[in-house]
Amino acid sequence: MDKRQQNIIIFILGALAALGPFAIDMYLPGFPAIAKDLRTDISHVALSLTSYFVGISVGQLIYGPLVDRFGRKKPLLIGLSLFIVAAVGCAFVPTVEWLIALRLLLALGGCVGMVASRAVVRDVFPVKDIPKAFSMLMLVMGVAPIVAPTIGGFVTAHLGWRYIFAVLAAIGVAVMLLIVFLLPESKGPDKTISLKPKSVLNEFMGVLKNPVFVTYAFATSTAQAGMFAYIAGSPFVFMEIFGLTETQFGWAFGMNAFGYIAGSQFNNLMLRKRTSAQITLGSGVVQFTAGMLLLFGNYFGYLNAAGSLILIFSYMFCLGVLGPNASALALAPFARNAGSASALMGSAQMATGAIASVLVSTLHNNTAIPMMAVMAGATIISLGLLLGFKNYSKHSLQLHPQDQV
Repeated sequence: MDKRQQNIIIFILGALAALGPFAIDMYLPGFPAIAKDLRTDISHVALSLTSYFVGISVGQLIYGPLVDRFGRKKPLLIGLSLFIVAAVGCAFVPTVEWLIALRLLLALGGCVGMVASRAVVRDVFPVKDIPKAFSMLMLVMGVAPIVAPTIGGFVTAHLGWRYIFAVLAAIGVAVMLLIVFLLPESKGPDKTISLKPKSVLNEFMGVLKNPVFVTYAFATSTAQAGMFAYIAGSPFVFMEIFGLTETQFGWAFGMNAFGYIAGSQFNNLMLRKRTSAQITLGSGVVQFTAGMLLLFGNYFGYLNAAGSLILIFSYMFCLGVLGPNASALALAPFARNAGSASALMGSAQMATGAIASVLVSTLHNNTAIPMMAVMAGATIISLGLLLGFKNYSKHSLQLHPQDQV
C-alpha cells in the first residue's frame, strides 16, 4: 500500500472517528435552548451526554468481536445506519427523556467508527509507525471539536437546536458513502473467532491479562476523563459563570480543541528523539500540573475566564501528546484480536468519560469547582498509573520489542 492510499485511509478513518466528537460537541451550545424548549434544566439535558457516553462504552464491547469476526466494513455499515436513524429521531423528540434515550441509540450506532478506525490502523501500519498514524488520525478527526461547537451555535441561533441532529444525520450519510466506495477491507472475516459469550469473554480476558495494555489503556482513559469532565461542565462554567455568549463559547471550545490537535502534531516531532513511553510519562506530568493549577486557581479565585482557558488549552495540548502514544503502546501486542483490544480501550475511555460527566453533574454547586476537581483528579490517577508501571517494569517486566514504540 503506497503513501497516497494510506493518506486516503487516514482521511476516511478520521471522518469516521469524528462522528463521535461531532455528536458530542455540536449540540453543547444548544443546551440552554434545549432546556427551554423541553421545559427542563441544563443539568437534565446533560444526562443526554451521559447516556451517550454509556452507549459508546457498551457499544464498543459489542462491536469489538464483530469487527474481528466479520471484517471491518460490514459492522461499520450496520452501525452507521443506526446512527443516522437515531439522529433523525433526536430532531423530533418531545421530552428530555426521549432525548436521553435516543442519544443512547445514537452512541450505539456511532461507536462502531471508534473501534474500527483503531483496528484498521493496526491492520494497515507497521507497529513502529502506529503512533504517527494515530497522530495523523487525530489531525483529521480533531477538526470536529473545533468546528462542531461553532456550527452548533450557528445552527441553534439561526435554525433551532433540532436542526443540529439533521446535520448529524447528513454527516453520517456522507461518511457511509466514503466507506462504501473508497475504504478497502483491511481484514477479511475470520471464522476462527467465535461469538459465543464464553469465547468473547475469554478474548477480552486475554487482552486484560497483558500489563502493557492495562497500564496504557487505562492511563489514556483516565487522562481523557478530564476532557469529558470539561465537555460536560464547560457550557455552565463558561456561559453561566463567566458570561460567554453561545458564539463566544463555540470559539473558546474550538480553541481548546485546537490545542488537542496541536499536541498530536507536536508529538510527531517528539517521536524523532524520544520513545512513546518517555513521551507519555512526560506529557502526563505536565497535564497533572495544569490540572492542579486549574483546581486551586479557581478555588482561591485567582483565575478568570481567560486564565482558565489558557490552562485548559495546556491540558488539552498534553492530552494530544499523550493519547496517540498511550494508544499505540496499548495496541502494540495485538494483531489477530486488534478489534477486541480496541473495543476494550475505547470502552474504558467512554466509561471513565461517563463517570466524569456524572460526577460533574452530581457535584454541581453553581461554581466551576466540580468541573475543575474532576479534571485534576483524572490527571492524578493517570500519572499514578504511568509512574507505577514504570517502577514495575523496571524491576519485574521485560517489554517485548514491539511494545517499545
